[in-house]
Amino acid sequence: MNTRDTTPSQTLDVDAALATLESALAPLVAADPDAVMIGIETGGAWIAERLHAHFALAAPLGSLNISFYRDDFSTIGLHPSVGPSRIDADIDGKTVILVDDVLYTGRTVRAALNELFDYGRPAAVKLAVLVDRGARELPFAPDAVGMQLDIADGERIKLTGPEPLCLVMQ
Repeated sequence: MNTRDTTPSQTLDVDAALATLESALAPLVAADPDAVMIGIETGGAWIAERLHAHFALAAPLGSLNISFYRDDFSTIGLHPSVGPSRIDADIDGKTVILVDDVLYTGRTVRAALNELFDYGRPAAVKLAVLVDRGARELPFAPDAVGMQLDIADGERIKLTGPEPLCLVMQ
């Protein structure tokens, strides 16, 4: 019996989504040029690297490894690989732009906020996502979106990379 997934893959235009996300983030960055950008590993960190370079932010780019804060290992079959987060900027009283690749249930964002507040108390946290696929389980909404998709429950979208970045829907 063949148990291999035979669902056809579709590659989406990551460059167009990234350009749209940059445009959506531009007013947020203009309003607070001292904002601290932090990417959620792994895909969010790859996107954050590109955004950080595009906006030439002064504060160093940070990354969060949220493995320790996940609450859904048993339901989605993740094997935690707890690694270090890296936030070299002081986030107390600052605007933090939290970047992720795909926003789905909201559980990744919840875990990231738990980790982030271990580093300080930001004045505000703005959420930037490359893809918003809807179907939230927790009440989170992005402040900036590169692409919005309505995807059936059985379908998946994944960012691969870092070079080249590729969005694949199965």
